Amino acid sequence: MKILYAIQGTGNGHVSRAIEIIPILQKKAEVDVLVSASQWELKTPFPIDYQYKGLGFMFGKKGGVDILQTYLNLDSIRLLKEIKSLPVEKYDLVISDFEPVSAWACQLKNKVCIGLSNQAATLHPLAPKPKVKDPFGKLVLGHYAPTTYDYGFHFKKFDANVNTPIIRNEIRNVKVENKKHITVYLPSYDDDKVIRKLKMYSDIEFHLFSKKSHITYRHKNFKIIPINNDGFVKSMAESAGIICNAGFGTTAEALYLGKSLLTIPMKTQYEQHCNAAVLKSMGVQTLPSFKKKHFDKLEHWFENLNTVEVNYPDETSDILDQIIQRHAGQVLQEQNAEGEFSILKKLLKPAKIKAA
Repeated sequence: MKILYAIQGTGNGHVSRAIEIIPILQKKAEVDVLVSASQWELKTPFPIDYQYKGLGFMFGKKGGVDILQTYLNLDSIRLLKEIKSLPVEKYDLVISDFEPVSAWACQLKNKVCIGLSNQAATLHPLAPKPKVKDPFGKLVLGHYAPTTYDYGFHFKKFDANVNTPIIRNEIRNVKVENKKHITVYLPSYDDDKVIRKLKMYSDIEFHLFSKKSHITYRHKNFKIIPINNDGFVKSMAESAGIICNAGFGTTAEALYLGKSLLTIPMKTQYEQHCNAAVLKSMGVQTLPSFKKKHFDKLEHWFENLNTVEVNYPDETSDILDQIIQRHAGQVLQEQNAEGEFSILKKLLKPAKIKAA
């Protein structure tokens, strides 16, 4: 059996999940790996067979996605060429972790595509949603990487097809201590802005992980560290608490480690606001933004550093077995009478929550 596993390369979360999934999948089948976008720092212990630019997002310095820069970097002709050139028809199974090239290639060639991601669970009817409405963000989330069947991950189970997070063995095996510092990872904000916002808390030691700095240095009560996997894992495991955006990977790992967590969802990232809504329902402190008007909540968090108990068992192999047994070699029954699809027409269709 031959499987294509496709990874969204915007950020480290999808890649860290793949680092756990692919070695297990390789014991069950022949696996080719696709990555689109290139905004991750983790080393992959497996070869990458397809590397595409895909449909990535550009992060700004003020807490969110830079919509203008993202639009200016969009090359629709190149994206269509990538979609058309990907030979999904030669695989028995295509699994997409919110990766658009593989998902749309399957749409084009009437190939079943299995969604295996946090995003697959985000729009679940039973998942808590943010109070602020974002129709455009919801539209993007529902159509960015369309799939045939979905298996989702979230911070807690909502139904049979929603699983608890995949936690890296590196995190499961790390020694957990409390050396009193706060680990900070906010890549959507400029380092200087983070320091300006937090410098008033001079009695707290901060480990600020940076995508901009290439050296480790100290500034008053801040230790600024270039983002690197080993250093970040160690800092999290030895921290008193973690401040980060509301992506899925770091937040899930912080909960698993039993650390106090405070999240600030990225602006214009509907998925992160959905994640924050679920975390808030579990008792995790969230800030709507990094503005001083919300710092009463930040100070309350510093004073209490409350933790949330979770149970995230290692079920990765069982989930993959379930997917393979249900879907390997499966083909769509409905044929597209129109031949090659119109992307615009597909995008304008309402999103559906699919179950396996």
